[in-house]
Amino acid sequence: MGYETADDAAVYRVSKELAIVETVDFFPPVVDDPFVFGEIAAANALSDIWAMGARPLFALNLVGFPRALPLDTLGRILAGGQSKAEEAGIPVLGGHSIDDPEPKYGLAVTGVVHPKKVLTNAGAKVGDALILTKPLGTGIGTTAIKRQLASPELMDRLVDVMRTLNRAAGEVFASGKVKVNALTDVTGFGLLGHLLNLVEASRVGAELAFDALPILPHARNLAARPLLPVHDPGFEEALAHGRE
Repeated sequence: MGYETADDAAVYRVSKELAIVETVDFFPPVVDDPFVFGEIAAANALSDIWAMGARPLFALNLVGFPRALPLDTLGRILAGGQSKAEEAGIPVLGGHSIDDPEPKYGLAVTGVVHPKKVLTNAGAKVGDALILTKPLGTGIGTTAIKRQLASPELMDRLVDVMRTLNRAAGEVFASGKVKVNALTDVTGFGLLGHLLNLVEASRVGAELAFDALPILPHARNLAARPLLPVHDPGFEEALAHGRE
């Protein structure tokens, strides 16, 4: 499985019983706390493995870091990522770093799955129900944080959601206890972007009841108001990539 259906990870079959699942993801800070940033980035990268019905094996760090910042900050970022890897039950076996004017962090994650048990975004069928395992609105929330418009309630809830692993849901779906025809991770392209990928890959349509969607507190109100401009290269880069 490659890039044809814009799925969450690559899958390479090595035998009749084993396929390797590979993903990579990294981005600039979305919160001020270095440890929490590390947690969020690691949770985000790991999610792609579970979204394929797979089990993660190990990870490698990806780091961009400026010489002007103290190394203790980098240590905290890596510690946050390590904590999520440990929670996922996998080791971090090294990685790569470069000198970068803007901090960036993430993981390359390797997982495994039986070739006949891969869950993709291309299997949706007419009549399927859409199940979301987390509330929406993290893109709006991180934008509000950048522009100092986020309430303490939204910030606390936002951090909890973004650093929570999708392990429990992923393992339930992979086990077959809940019948799943298609699965995808809602991150960079938001709900509509990832849903578009899913319906195009599956050759079906979809109907959304927007009022029934789980939304983070205050995110809906923030989405309806104009946001003050900021001059932050990292924020502009995130906008350019449509980060959820």
